Amino acid sequence: MSVLGHLEPQKVFHFFEEICAIPHGSRHNTQISNWLVKFAEDRGLEHYQDAAENVIIIKPATPGYEKAEAVMIQGHMDMVCEKDADCTKDMLTEGLDLMLDGDTVYAKGTTLGGDDGIAVAMALAALDADNLEHPRLEVVVTTDEEIGMDGAMVLDPAPLQARRMLNIDSEVEGVFTVSCAGGATVKNIIPVKREDFTGETLTISVSGLIGGHSGVEIHKGRANADMLLGRILCAAAKVSELRIVSVSGGLKDNAIPTAAQAVVTVADAAAVKDVCAKMGEAFRGEFTTTDAGLKVDVMEGGEGAAMDADSTKRVICLLTCAPNGVQVMSNDIEGLVQTSLNLGILCTEDERVVASFSVRSSVESQKVMLIDRLESLSAQLGGTIETLGDYPGWAYRQDSPLRDLMVKVFTEQYGHAPEIEAIHAGLECGLFAGKMPGLDCISFGPDLKEIHTPREKMSVASVQRTWNMLTEVLRQMK
Repeated sequence: MSVLGHLEPQKVFHFFEEICAIPHGSRHNTQISNWLVKFAEDRGLEHYQDAAENVIIIKPATPGYEKAEAVMIQGHMDMVCEKDADCTKDMLTEGLDLMLDGDTVYAKGTTLGGDDGIAVAMALAALDADNLEHPRLEVVVTTDEEIGMDGAMVLDPAPLQARRMLNIDSEVEGVFTVSCAGGATVKNIIPVKREDFTGETLTISVSGLIGGHSGVEIHKGRANADMLLGRILCAAAKVSELRIVSVSGGLKDNAIPTAAQAVVTVADAAAVKDVCAKMGEAFRGEFTTTDAGLKVDVMEGGEGAAMDADSTKRVICLLTCAPNGVQVMSNDIEGLVQTSLNLGILCTEDERVVASFSVRSSVESQKVMLIDRLESLSAQLGGTIETLGDYPGWAYRQDSPLRDLMVKVFTEQYGHAPEIEAIHAGLECGLFAGKMPGLDCISFGPDLKEIHTPREKMSVASVQRTWNMLTEVLRQMK
């Protein structure tokens, strides 16, 4: 039974609901990519699907718009799959449980994937409409944006004529994004050795944090569970001989981790438990405003062989000395984070610990600086780094006819001008601009709250207004 079928614009919410029924987390694009291809085939539309499972769908201009410049509508098909601790849904195989509460759409127990499912839904609704006036429409839906823009990196723009691009991947209605940071994923890899150690095994956990998007919310001072875990281990090692068995926390390098766990073997369990209690109290004092539900728990027991003393010291050093959070604020744009990094994924394998950071900066040299800093730290600890998904920033364009048109339409419909801003999060606009010289692009979207968390919400009314603006912009592109 449809949850959103009665909402307007009907086609937008119809396609969004269909998208939500298809598992489409990052690195699992095949099902939704093939669904997009079938959408095009069913309507006889020109389309392309590449080896990375990116999909391009093209619709000719409507009568009277044949001489107008083509326009691209762009979004990504993958979503960040996060869920509540007690949620049993398998997001790799099951669709989402959509809920509607007044003006709010959300998914029960999981992320909603409005980032960026609503872009895909709007693009499909535009392609499906038979009464919408528009130039040649080139819809580009990319894969694996959330883990480094992998699809956009390899996409071949040869079928595309457009030099105007509407990227529907922003989360605040009335804000037009015109520039963004570049970034990369950096994996710090620390080799470890294991040996027998006699003591009591404990499992220490940090939980109850708010988390959030490491580009959009890194400046809000929210606690990072992986970094707090490092502080606990450092404090515990001061009161008892201690060996780490494993450390883990976080699911996505671009999401601030909400929980982390360490299994340790210790000589003095009572002293370690006491330290954990004190650290939990200290953390709650530090993060009263941002993470009121923060908890530090200790349970007896745990699985695995202990690391040796040297490996334990090196892992604790990594988790206490690695930079994290906002590093530099912009001197040019008030309130804009210029450079940051986020320890998003921490995991332990038999012979190594891997800490994955999302590095961002709107200044290329500072992005390089942070990568060099992480590499130097790893080298001192006997480890290495892997740099993945390095993508460029998107520079502000002084002369933008597309921006001028969108500001005009927005002002006509809303009665006031939109905000024009640069953001610290990454967008695919930079990659497309690098591939397509002269590209004029802008990013916008409806109101989405707390993306990349199970509390993600989308406003129905905002979707309606954003759709009305999009269709009017297309109509005025004659």
